[in-house]
Amino acid sequence: MSADIETLNPYYSPLLYRWGQRMCWSFFRMAARCDVKGLENIPHEKRAIIFAANHRSLIDPPLLGCIIPRPIFYFAKEELFKIPFIGWYIRRVNSFPVRRSAHDVGAFKTSLAVLSAGYPLLLFPEGGRRLDPQTQWRARAGVGMLAAKTQALVIPVGIVNTEHLSHLAKVRVRFGTPMQPPADTGGNAYQHFADDVMTRIQELCQ
Repeated sequence: MSADIETLNPYYSPLLYRWGQRMCWSFFRMAARCDVKGLENIPHEKRAIIFAANHRSLIDPPLLGCIIPRPIFYFAKEELFKIPFIGWYIRRVNSFPVRRSAHDVGAFKTSLAVLSAGYPLLLFPEGGRRLDPQTQWRARAGVGMLAAKTQALVIPVGIVNTEHLSHLAKVRVRFGTPMQPPADTGGNAYQHFADDVMTRIQELCQ
């Protein structure tokens, strides 16, 4: 666990990260009346943590980024990095690109490096945004594989109403109790663990 953030991400800017946290939290607190519970479930010590959340809106990553006290790393679709200013900014707040249409080995290796160095990673087990929360609760096995290979704790996170922010709906964020990584390895164990994580996320959204 010797790598620091600047080694993992040469673009990282602590100043921009802290500024973004403050600005985003001010917005979400006023515009979304954001209600957060379960922060006591986040360990204080430096260690590998996967924050596994449901994903309903593009604002979910900055929302969690401004709530979680420690700097975290994110996946972001590679198309965003080609947009002027947005691409420049998200690189400096620990986003790294992922190709969603293919098995992105590079993104997986980066995830392993982040977690092995003891830094938190935000992951959406469903693999992307799912706009119908009533029917979409299917997880991919990746969260189980990453947790098993790095022995990272998995903290399930339930996010409610970010897809209705334009209607001034109150946003709720719930952090669940940490889940220990799966003891077994292999596709079945990874998927079973991922399904358990998704069940916990769904419960937190009730």
